[in-house]
Amino acid sequence: MAFGDLLDQVGSTGRFQILHVTLLCIPVLLMASHNLLQNFVAVVPPHFCSAHSNVSQSLRPEEILRITVPLDAKGKPHRCKRYAAPQWHLLNKNETTDYWEYEQLEDVDVQGCKEGWSYNMTERSSTIISDWHLVCDLRSLKQMGQTVYMGGVLVGAFVFGGLSDRYGRRILLLFSHLLMAVSGTCAAFAPSFSVFCLFRFGCGMALSGLGLNTFSLIVEWIPTRVRTVVGTTTGYCYTVGQLILVGLAYFIRDWRWLTLTVSLPFYIFFLYSWWFHESSRWLALNNKPELAVKNLKSVAKINGRQEEGEKIDINMLQESMKKEMSSTGGSYNALDLFRTPRMRIMTASLSAVWLSTSFAYYGLAMDLQKFGVDIYLIQVIFGAVDIPAKVVITVSMSFIGRRPSQCGALIIAGITILVNLLVPHDKEIVRTCLAVMGKGCLAASFNCCYLYTGELYPTIIRQTGMGWVSMMARVGAMVAPMILLTADYITWLPGLIYGGAPILSGLAGIYLPETLGSPLPDTIQDKQQKYIKKYIKCQQKHTKLTERNV
Repeated sequence: MAFGDLLDQVGSTGRFQILHVTLLCIPVLLMASHNLLQNFVAVVPPHFCSAHSNVSQSLRPEEILRITVPLDAKGKPHRCKRYAAPQWHLLNKNETTDYWEYEQLEDVDVQGCKEGWSYNMTERSSTIISDWHLVCDLRSLKQMGQTVYMGGVLVGAFVFGGLSDRYGRRILLLFSHLLMAVSGTCAAFAPSFSVFCLFRFGCGMALSGLGLNTFSLIVEWIPTRVRTVVGTTTGYCYTVGQLILVGLAYFIRDWRWLTLTVSLPFYIFFLYSWWFHESSRWLALNNKPELAVKNLKSVAKINGRQEEGEKIDINMLQESMKKEMSSTGGSYNALDLFRTPRMRIMTASLSAVWLSTSFAYYGLAMDLQKFGVDIYLIQVIFGAVDIPAKVVITVSMSFIGRRPSQCGALIIAGITILVNLLVPHDKEIVRTCLAVMGKGCLAASFNCCYLYTGELYPTIIRQTGMGWVSMMARVGAMVAPMILLTADYITWLPGLIYGGAPILSGLAGIYLPETLGSPLPDTIQDKQQKYIKKYIKCQQKHTKLTERNV
């Protein structure tokens, strides 16, 4: 008997699993809101230098703009410069000043926006850009804000990954819910950009703890046969969360209220999370068999199998996991991810897959204004494309396998991003369609990543492994916004980098083992023995072929 048999005895797909997975998935709906919040709280509104104090406000806005702001090289009003003095004579010109007239005024003194900026707030009533004037010389701070948030996600992956393997999934999940609620609330009332970034960093840390521990609590309480379906369902919650964010952002145009709205529900999630059962698999492997048996009996009672649950005792649990428990002596840390040859290859390949998936995903998803389409519409399209993408990847993972699905999604995503570089900028529909296709492939890759990685790493260091690869993903997510700034120098460079990274990591994924239909490994020895058996089998096959040829 193995742990999977004990799980079947108490009910592996009963009422407990349905309620357990449902309650764990609800917070995932708002995880997407925090991840993509930057698209709406940091919208850059049309802005120009404020008019001189001696300019009468009785003039029409276009007249004030004409005498205050010069044109840039493209013949459009400059966003970061104004005339040193109002050019009153331009009021006598036609309604628009053409490029020839701009050249005639080149000898006129210009200056920066000494009296601040005027914003057109028809799209949003307020954003962090308009509140703290993150424009012109400070425009890079917009990307810095998202980078700081992703830095929090990275630190959270590093911290919570190891801690949850040591102290348990449930307690870290509780703390993550509370941290998200408090940090999000404080960010909504932040008096300055630096304070806002500080609490967004906390939100990022909480998001890592939520993602890692939610997935592990789900996968460790369900049987192998439904793992793919449940993993995909969890991924769809994130997809629906993107659409929920669009609806909230459309009706809540103030960035502070929007941030508060997506943060307050985590207080409720924190309260009901006390009901969650710690993973009995983890408890058994960490010398807590009494609690493991207690949780199994509780699950049996909820599933209506109380009699079967009463038959389980410590001796039965220890006998069923005798081999695994005998291999868990000592403490484990991130170094164990590289201790054996098989673990080194697997961790290196997974690191490349996660880093490039996150890097390209956030490169596409975090700057919706660049497509020239309504940001609410493009966010709906970007969210909706995940639905067919995840259906395709689920079917592919179930019938073709995890490895070809993971590699194929990454390579196709990279190709679509590179092809987009060849499309002229005035072809907005074509460019948007290619970007949507690439984003769908990357969303499918993310869906595969979580399930595939959870199946590859053994229980004893699963959270450490998930934390490591999640940390690699956040490195990619941190770098992604900064790569957008290189477009100021070479317009096509960001697209080349965003497209090349997934293709290279798709090739690196070839070195990962297939896990379709395989039980969850519990120890590092399980992985190494599986590798040795596969090696011996290949050697025997090679020997037979050699003998046949001779």
